[in-house]
Amino acid sequence: MFAVSDEDAVAIRAAFERGGEFAAAVELRRRFPLIEDNAQARMHARIIAGWQPLTVPLHPARPPRTRPRNAGTNRERGARARESVEGAAHDGDGA
Repeated sequence: MFAVSDEDAVAIRAAFERGGEFAAAVELRRRFPLIEDNAQARMHARIIAGWQPLTVPLHPARPPRTRPRNAGTNRERGARARESVEGAAHDGDGA
């Protein structure tokens, strides 16, 4: 597996248009020397030469949305809730 940059694709496509499939395979092998098999190089060159550049640029990915941070842990929130309920019960007894 290999990744082809836009620059590589343009050069391979130009070689294909100038000199045909074999020229594109030579350009591919020049840029990716680990591809040693001519048949594979020709196949990959045909595929890359068939790619069309994007007409609309891709939008950058948005950063993930974060939720607001809750105050305290679940245990602390439970204790505060119990205190507020107990405090309300003592306030209403008139003592």
